[in-house]
Amino acid sequence: MTSLAAAQRLGIEPYSKQAVVELRPDASEADKATVIRAVYRQVLGNAYVMESERLTVPESQLKQGNISVREFVRQVAKSELYRSRFFDNCYRYRAIELNFKHLLGRAPESYEEMMAHSQLLDEGGYEAEIDSYLDSEEYQSNFGEWIVPYYRGFATQGLQKMVGFTRIFQLYRGYSSSDKAQIGGGKQPRLNREVIQNTSSPIYIGSTGTVLAGTSGGSRGRFYRVRVTQAPKIGRMARIRRSNMEYLIPYEQLSERLRQINRQGGQVTSITPA
Repeated sequence: MTSLAAAQRLGIEPYSKQAVVELRPDASEADKATVIRAVYRQVLGNAYVMESERLTVPESQLKQGNISVREFVRQVAKSELYRSRFFDNCYRYRAIELNFKHLLGRAPESYEEMMAHSQLLDEGGYEAEIDSYLDSEEYQSNFGEWIVPYYRGFATQGLQKMVGFTRIFQLYRGYSSSDKAQIGGGKQPRLNREVIQNTSSPIYIGSTGTVLAGTSGGSRGRFYRVRVTQAPKIGRMARIRRSNMEYLIPYEQLSERLRQINRQGGQVTSITPA
């Protein structure tokens, strides 16, 4: 996962520096345990899992090679453990937001996307909703069968809308808290206004409420240094990146240039004042 210059201030430093977790064919028992912990952490929104809550049968199946990481993710997401925390106890659109965050590692991009999942819940039910993320081409192209999902929204994604970059910060409020802990006072959806009005969100620093400079106006006349790399190729055994490039872009041209990079499949890894 790529990092931002402001990663430490924003509270995403652990996620911007961590390596992608992949279950390889020659994985040791310790490696398998790491994968299982990573799945619980991602799918359950950094919430603590007690020993009695663990899914011992799916864990055993994964360790024995009977199911893939994707299927283990599916079983965790369909479990009563997940449903009781992030579906039964939430308003519908908040639950959908969290499904995007936990299973695809990003924020929803549009009101139409949210409505499609709401309709799927009405027509197919909870399990069909979970399957729709895990069986999607997006999931397969980013994670495949053996990579643990991770928060992709902290870097722009090739062929994805730019609004996801700012909206992920509305769903992620720092690595020291969990989605379960936030549910008590946060059952309402975080992104209703943005997705309905098709607007982006300002980026707030942790729990301070301070807006990150350059994301909500007041920066005209400034230049920004934008670092770009080609989107990674994800295979069963390797992740290969091409050379990085840097651009010096005026604030007035920043939005259009980022959209252009995005359309070309590039990935912005940092945006810093020049």
